[in-house]
Amino acid sequence: MDIAWEMPNPNFQYYVEALGGTEVSLGIIGLANFLGMAIVAFPGGYLADKCGRQKLISVMSFGIALSFLFFAFAPTWEFILLGTIVSSLCLIYQPALFAMVQDSLPHNRRGMGSSLIELIHGSFNTPGPIIAGILLLRFGLVNSMRIIYLIMTVLFLIAAIWRLKLKETMKGKDPIKFRYFVTLYPKSVKESFSIWKKVPRSMLWLCIIQAIAMFSLSLTRVINAIYARDVLLIPQDQWWLTFIPLLLTMVIASIPIGKMVDVMGRKIPLILGSIIFGLSTIIFIFGDFLMVMISMILFGISTLLLMTSINALITDLVHEEKRGRVNGFVNFVSYVSQGIAMLIGGFLFAEVFPQSPFYLSLVLVIPILLIIQFQVVEPKIHLESQLQIEQTVFK
Repeated sequence: MDIAWEMPNPNFQYYVEALGGTEVSLGIIGLANFLGMAIVAFPGGYLADKCGRQKLISVMSFGIALSFLFFAFAPTWEFILLGTIVSSLCLIYQPALFAMVQDSLPHNRRGMGSSLIELIHGSFNTPGPIIAGILLLRFGLVNSMRIIYLIMTVLFLIAAIWRLKLKETMKGKDPIKFRYFVTLYPKSVKESFSIWKKVPRSMLWLCIIQAIAMFSLSLTRVINAIYARDVLLIPQDQWWLTFIPLLLTMVIASIPIGKMVDVMGRKIPLILGSIIFGLSTIIFIFGDFLMVMISMILFGISTLLLMTSINALITDLVHEEKRGRVNGFVNFVSYVSQGIAMLIGGFLFAEVFPQSPFYLSLVLVIPILLIIQFQVVEPKIHLESQLQIEQTVFK
């Protein structure tokens, strides 16, 4: 799935444009994508805790694989929108997948575990932009993207079959039954909100941090390729090259950052990641081709620091039987914020001035830093395991 997932990303904005879309169209697609995922976040989290993880992950993986056919045969950008909605709804399995990963990590290796996952993602993501670039140069923009989405369909179907081998991490759970879907949505929403009475207050602040961070990121991600072409004058057929240093950074830096999170704690990497994200944004705004590559490297480091720390903290703060609902709620808030940000980012780029999404993204780093410093408290269980690691390193 990782090999396939990165293949369309470098040229996706250009593909939508070639099918008649605009910057606002990109914002609409982004909004539909994340609102679709937000709609299924609550029932996804509820089913993950009520019925277990494995079946939900396996079945919906087939749905997302087939959704790429809308992208492959799209005559206009509206079909991209339709395929995006179908794909997003199939991601109802994401809370179950996140919870299954968290179930499998011991408390004193959660930073390293998260970073190893990022290492695997980065290693297999890296060929994606290279394949996309070769196909672009050989077949042109539209035909190369159609080939890419057909390849994605095949690879995701193979992965869906492979996911049938996953082992359930929640024992003694009910099988998924039709009657659950009759009252599923109101019940899942109610339980997802009520779960916050049973988790530490720091978890709520962590949810807010992730929502702001994803909002800030999505403001610029929706138009970064078009900005690079039209403002920074990076040729369209060279944009894919900027993804290579980003993905290589995700591979090289994942293990050291995982160790940092386990040894130094979660807050320091969170703060450092936020600062580096701001720095990478500044470099991108005024960059040329080389500076954009440097910006991508810094962005990869900041992403690893933020996501590894956040994932480790969530696992520290939330008990196993609550993780599906907590992940569902966090995903819901994050998806809504990203969808709105993409719509705003496309509008600001087209109607205000091209740099405005980036400047707004920079401003949002300030509340993130303030919340991390004054509201996030690391749990005692992690502080104790951190001391044990430090004593082991010292010996």
